[in-house]
Amino acid sequence: MSPSPSSSRTVRWLLWLAGTVSLALGLIGVVLPGLPTTPFVLLAAACYAKASPRLHGWLLNHHFLGPMVRDWEQHRSLTRRTKTVAIGSMVVMVGLSAWGFRHQPWVLAALLAAAAVGLIVVARIPTRERPTS
Repeated sequence: MSPSPSSSRTVRWLLWLAGTVSLALGLIGVVLPGLPTTPFVLLAAACYAKASPRLHGWLLNHHFLGPMVRDWEQHRSLTRRTKTVAIGSMVVMVGLSAWGFRHQPWVLAALLAAAAVGLIVVARIPTRERPTS
């Protein structure tokens, strides 16, 4: 069951805007290495759930994005495989970026701090052993 939309028109508009920006970033992440898709799509779904039941329904039924949103809304967890792939790809991309910024210590420090936050966030998401239907 999805949450009911906010009663405030301003809040709904701001949530729609945040959801749309998040969805755009998620779609860019499909083709741009290093920019994650799933967290942005899930954020868009959460924003749309409170801003527009129509857009939330569209996202749930989308052929490419819908399965990840439905899986998250049903289980509120990630499979071990999904977490392993997410953490592994973050480590690879951050490693490549860190090598590129190795002569710029402040940028490197900021990159590593952001990576640490990202890794902690993913690690804290509950894990389920195998996909369930």
